[in-house]
Amino acid sequence: MAARRSAKIPPCDAEHLAPAAELDAGGYLRRLGERVRNARARHGMTRKMLAHDSDVSERYLAELEGGRGNLSIALLRRIAAALGVPLENLVAENEPPVEYALLAERLRRLSPAEMAEADAILAERFGPGRDRLRRVALIGVRGAGKSTLGPMLAERLGWGFVELSREIEREAGAPVEQIFARFGQAGYRRYERRAIERLIRERAQIVIAAGGGLGAEPAAFETLRDGCLTIWLVASPEDHWERVVRQAGEERVRGGAGDAEAMANLRRIIEQRAPMYSKADARLDTTGRTPAESLEDLSRIVQAAERDGACT
Repeated sequence: MAARRSAKIPPCDAEHLAPAAELDAGGYLRRLGERVRNARARHGMTRKMLAHDSDVSERYLAELEGGRGNLSIALLRRIAAALGVPLENLVAENEPPVEYALLAERLRRLSPAEMAEADAILAERFGPGRDRLRRVALIGVRGAGKSTLGPMLAERLGWGFVELSREIEREAGAPVEQIFARFGQAGYRRYERRAIERLIRERAQIVIAAGGGLGAEPAAFETLRDGCLTIWLVASPEDHWERVVRQAGEERVRGGAGDAEAMANLRRIIEQRAPMYSKADARLDTTGRTPAESLEDLSRIVQAAERDGACT
């Protein structure tokens, strides 16, 4: 048997293996608060929305995001360190099988480049293969051009066009507003994943315009990526903003305090969702381009993927 490589413990493991006395509770709570803020940005949620959906007060969320959360989580982290296990293993809803835990430990030791390679190997070995090229999914933050370019691309290909939000309403039997009001964002995401699974199972030769929030949902995004050729439409924050205002039919005075805050939130959403979006098969920048110009680029991406049987 070939000798096994000596396992190296990466920096991300050092925290849960360190003696409890060396764990900085204050620093951990600050990082936890930042992760909550970033997760909220990825989901496009205000603190008020998160308070409503979680039934947690805005005051507590402000404390948490400010790095002043309840110390109980810091104590649980010390227990995990004493046990020599990752904190996430103790707080997971369900205990994963041994194989999953071992695979997670193996992946934990990889560099980002090695992890991307491992992802490609898994997709090639266990993914659906060329069948996914019979569907194109356009992803990106609102205002990137999905709803404009989607129907145009579908017509060019002779395929059908689907707005994922309409399929979610069909799945839930209620308008989007009612889904959020009754079940919150978490409930909406459950219906979103079901709608994606149904489309992949039942439909082919379709162009799907996915919702911008998909960039915050790993499970739904991976399901879409397995069943479709995914193309990330990007644009400058300014282009996003102008298109969203135009879609809403709003007449605004530019440069007000409200606009400045909204633009800052938009930049944060784009920044937080970009790592997930970047895993799409292809990327198309629509900044400063006409729909006709972007359509030609989209057509070339789809044609190249079909010709090569792979992503561009």
